[in-house]
Amino acid sequence: MSTTERSANIRQGLSTRESRLLTRLAGAGHQIISVDDIETTLEVPPNTAREIASRLTGKGWLDRLFPGTYLIIPLTAGEEAMYTTHEYLIAGHVAEPMYIGYYSALNHHGLTEQVPRTVYVVTPTRAQSREIHSVPYRVTTVTERKFFGFEPTSVEGTTVQVSDLEKTLVDCADHPKFCGGLRELATAMRTADDRGCDWDTVGEYLKRLDNGAATKRIVYLADQFGIDLPTREELVASFTSGYSSLDPTRPDTGSTNSTYRLRINVKSAILEPTES
Repeated sequence: MSTTERSANIRQGLSTRESRLLTRLAGAGHQIISVDDIETTLEVPPNTAREIASRLTGKGWLDRLFPGTYLIIPLTAGEEAMYTTHEYLIAGHVAEPMYIGYYSALNHHGLTEQVPRTVYVVTPTRAQSREIHSVPYRVTTVTERKFFGFEPTSVEGTTVQVSDLEKTLVDCADHPKFCGGLRELATAMRTADDRGCDWDTVGEYLKRLDNGAATKRIVYLADQFGIDLPTREELVASFTSGYSSLDPTRPDTGSTNSTYRLRINVKSAILEPTES
């Protein structure tokens, strides 16, 4: 995963109170802070905290990411405040609660050779997609029922939630448009199988997700690649009666397959590994 970059003008000096604030927050391991953090640390009213944040931004010690949220620019960034930080750290503040998912999680788990420019954030709450430091953060709001299957991951000493390998596959089957389409899902499933994916867990996740189209896609691809799904018969029995598109990112053409209750709108050659 690449890093985000920023630049600013030459930094200005700090007052005693500003220096105490940044020392305390940075010393506690905070890279990204909120106005509330300033209010609590200095025991000042909200308006004063906002004024301090604005002043520190103007001086080049904070970088405003979005309303109320700031990145601390450390001393090591130098006078011109050139600094980089990992996109996942910023993503952790775009929504609460949240986890990194879809294409971003495929990349995190090494299930794709692509490096998606967009960071995919999954949350059960209302949050806004936004662009920060020229990096798009795509927020997908899911129901509480679908908000599971993630694990804490350390990024530069900070914990960020990322969907686990099995949930990443299930999420991508649920919404192929957020992972680059069915070819990427097919590649991910083959790679995951080689790495000892827990297909029992995939089956359990599919049942919890309760999305017929996602289940059909996983079963279809598993059969194409000779992947043994321990709960295959149970999953097949749960197929919904309607026909779903194998790849919803492509035109709704092609023949229907009654075994999988799918419209096969992808040629089999597309699912094969690409030449390196």
